[in-house]
Formats: sequence, C-alpha cells, structure tokens
Amino acid sequence: MAPSSAVGNPRNAARAIDALRRGWIVRIESAETAIQIAAIETANAITDITGLLLSASRAATLKLVNQRAAADTNLPVCIAVPADMDISMALAIADPTLDLRYPMKGPFAALPLQDAVSASAAMELARLAGLLPAFLVVGEGAVAEEIVTPEDVIAFDDSNRLEIATRARLPVAANAEAEIVAFRSVADSTDHIALIIGKRDQTAPVVRLHSECLTGDVLGSLKCDCGPQLHEALHQISDAQWGILLYLRQEGRGIGLINKLRAYALQDQGFDTVDANIRLGFAIDARDFSVAAQMLKLLGVPSVRLLTNNPEKVAGLQAEGIGVPERLPLKIASNPHNAHYLATKRDRTGHKL
Repeated sequence: MAPSSAVGNPRNAARAIDALRRGWIVRIESAETAIQIAAIETANAITDITGLLLSASRAATLKLVNQRAAADTNLPVCIAVPADMDISMALAIADPTLDLRYPMKGPFAALPLQDAVSASAAMELARLAGLLPAFLVVGEGAVAEEIVTPEDVIAFDDSNRLEIATRARLPVAANAEAEIVAFRSVADSTDHIALIIGKRDQTAPVVRLHSECLTGDVLGSLKCDCGPQLHEALHQISDAQWGILLYLRQEGRGIGLINKLRAYALQDQGFDTVDANIRLGFAIDARDFSVAAQMLKLLGVPSVRLLTNNPEKVAGLQAEGIGVPERLPLKIASNPHNAHYLATKRDRTGHKL
C-alpha cells in the first residue's frame, strides 16, 4: 500500500481484522469511493454478492492477467460472480491448495477495479487477519459491521508501539539464570516475549530474533529448521556473557499459522517455500523486525551481536537505530525433509552462514 498523508486509527483496523475473521462484512472507505467485503474463507449467509476480489498472484494463476494487460499487474483483480457459485466454488477459486482437486475453473470475466487503494488495503487486512487474500465483494445494500479506511490499515502496520506488560524470573533448561519479559502491542494486544539470559553488563548482548513457529518449536516439525534453531540459539546465548531471545509472534514469516500450513501443502505439490508464499498471494517475507527493535529499546539495549543467517534481520534492526557490530552465524544440520527448504533460503532469500 502506498503511504498516505491522512492520519489513520490503528484500532479501527484491529476491529476490521476481527470482523473478517468472524465472517462479517467490512466497509473500506477511501477518498475515492468505498467497497464492502467479506473474507471468502469465513463468510457465511452473505447475499448481494457483486464480485470476487483476488490477489494479483492468484489472478496470474487463474490466467486473468491477459484480461488486464493495460492495468497495474501488482494490483488485486475483481471478477464477476460465476454462474451458480456457492461458497465451495468461491473457496476453490480463492485457495491455490485446492487447484489439483478442482482443476476446472472459469472462464472468468474481469471487472473494473473501482477503488484500487481500498482493494490493496483489503489484501493487507487479509494478511493481518491470517486469511486468504480473497474476498466476496458485497453490494451497498448490505450492512457492514465495521468501517475502516486505508489510512487506518497503514497506521496499524506502522503502529509498533509496545508496552512492557510484566516480567518474572524463569529458569529454563539452557540456563537457570533467566528472566522473561512480556510485551503487548498497543494497537491490537498482540504479545511478544523476551527471554534475558545471564547477568547483564555493559557489553553488547548476543541476541536472537526468533519468529514463532508452532510446528517447529512445539511439534518438532522436520520441514523447517525453526525448532533446532531455537534450541541452539538458547545454548549459544547461555554460553555468552549474557544475551536475549526475542520471541516474535509472526508465525509463518508473518502470514499466520493457517496460511503457513497452506504453504506446506503447496510445497508438497512441488512449489518451494518462496513460490508457495507468492502463490498464496503474500510477500516472500512479511515479518516486521521493527517490533524487535522496539523491544530492545524498551529493554535499554542499543547494540547487539545478532545471532542470525538472515541479512534482512541485520538491516531491519539497523534501520530502526539498533547497532549490529557483529553477526554470528547459526549452524543447523539439515535433514532429508528440510534440505530443499534450507537450500531455497540460501539461494533465493540470501541466507548465509
């Protein structure tokens, strides 16, 4: 979404996110006009449907690009409601993991995109809600549960203001000398965690930014390296003078748990982790590392020795004013289930040791 000079309210975006998760209608009002939408995967009993709003990458998969050759190919696409469409058909149109099960779709008729700014805001709301970026466009006669502006969505994205909610001593297996600090987002009450290990001094701590991964951290998934990275990082931090693990609630590189599992399904169909995210309609990496910078500032940490293989994390912290005098590699052995995934991170997203 392009920046706007108007001031938005992130709380309006938070309410719209909640409404979309519940299957309710949300109205997005821009300076140009307005659209009313409901998320395809949660909507129920919605009538007066006037179109379907799909991400640019989904439109490309469905061969809609040639119908909008003169348009901006990064913008969402609106299509007419297919004849006899029910919610099952709508979901098959929206969800790329169902393409092999429902290969015969279309033909589709593209409609003019009346409000590109609001449509782009809808795509971002989907990501924030952890939903597929695909919507029913609902007529003006329907009553929306929430009203939001594109500026509200931008404000939500830019609202990284956190507060320390509480802290406590927490001995862990890697080191009994540890303290846990809980942070809460002012915009939407999302919580993030810092685990401070060892005795703090004036040296730069060893810091690991670890994004939440339920499948890897808790269930021991072999498809990724998250679980082994988490435990190795805790041990390396424990071996240092002192350090901090920042546990960020940004599952699936910022697309949410369910969409991450959809990406797993696409990987099983032959797509790598990068193409799976793109096929779902998301960025390759949608995480916001400014959240980590804000946590470090609240902890009074101006400079870190960053434990990472990802140059984007270094750049993300430095852009927010956190010094990174040293990057420490995190070496994890591959297994037959994640070797291709690790190679993709190296070759396509710049990860290195």
